[in-house]
Amino acid sequence: MDAPTMTLSPSAAARVAAIAAKQGKPAILRLSVEGGGCSGFQYKFGLADAPESDDLAVETDGVTLVVDPVSLDLVAGSVVDYVESLGGAAFRVENPMAASGCGCGSSFAV
Repeated sequence: MDAPTMTLSPSAAARVAAIAAKQGKPAILRLSVEGGGCSGFQYKFGLADAPESDDLAVETDGVTLVVDPVSLDLVAGSVVDYVESLGGAAFRVENPMAASGCGCGSSFAV
């Protein structure tokens, strides 16, 4: 079996780089999954100071996306994108493993 992969879109990478520069932090975006949300699991984003030793790390345009092994089981193969729409701008996870989602796009079920 191939190693699980994640993708950080160029628009998401550019947004992370801008936020990190403003906060004076490294351009490392951590995606984690927590129980809760309207569909059972919810995505959580935050800047990380450094990857952990067991993280999956994927780089796009000099920005690193890191995911811990437990969360990776639920989001493997996903694309993290940054979308601007009338409803606002947000990071969005296009998760092929999610059986269902919610209207706000921030939680999912498997």
